[in-house]
Amino acid sequence: MPGILYLIPSPLGPGDLTYVVPQGVRLIISTLDTFIVENAKTARQYLAKIGVHTPLQKISFDVLDEHTRPAELTGLIRPLLSGKNVGLISDAGCPAVADPGADLIRLAHANGIRVVPLVGASAILLALMASGLNGQRFAFHGYLPINADERIKKIEELEKASKTFNQTEIFIETPYRNGKLLRNLLDYCRKTTLLCLASDISLAGESIATKSISDWQSSPPDINRRPTVFLLYST
Repeated sequence: MPGILYLIPSPLGPGDLTYVVPQGVRLIISTLDTFIVENAKTARQYLAKIGVHTPLQKISFDVLDEHTRPAELTGLIRPLLSGKNVGLISDAGCPAVADPGADLIRLAHANGIRVVPLVGASAILLALMASGLNGQRFAFHGYLPINADERIKKIEELEKASKTFNQTEIFIETPYRNGKLLRNLLDYCRKTTLLCLASDISLAGESIATKSISDWQSSPPDINRRPTVFLLYST
């Protein structure tokens, strides 16, 4: 009988794990000695902070990241097929949500492996919850284009889609490029469009605010190098 693939959330940054990792999740983690991780070093640090009972040197870590080839996925599920329970951990947040893992999970389903998602912090959903924007209809777009012209075109498309479909458009950026993205939003969106900036979610410096583009233009925040979720809503 195959083992269980547990999808294990991890913190969105440094801080007290009490608020982001429920006790039940910790108990499940403590039963595992095999993990598929985005980064072995940060996974070890996370498990050490949780206080796993198994010595870290006896825990097996296989890497699944953006460089993992599709042909390697079969090897990653082999322990599961032999009956071992395995935990999938992303670098930050929930596995397979704006992180690697979806292809592995789909392969697990195809092989009759039970997949169990565990409760934890998702920056995308937490930002949507706190934004005050439309939580009944929304779309997550991941990262916008790096090229400036393509990024501006995409912003204009998202603003139009938000108004047409009455939905919240959600996207993220590599933190050191936050300033450029914010500048484009303030320069090219309609003044009445609402923008929520959700930075450092669940961390000590957390800040979440929704304002019109016009209001943001008068007092643009410094979100450079701060993990931020952007939410756009045009009516």
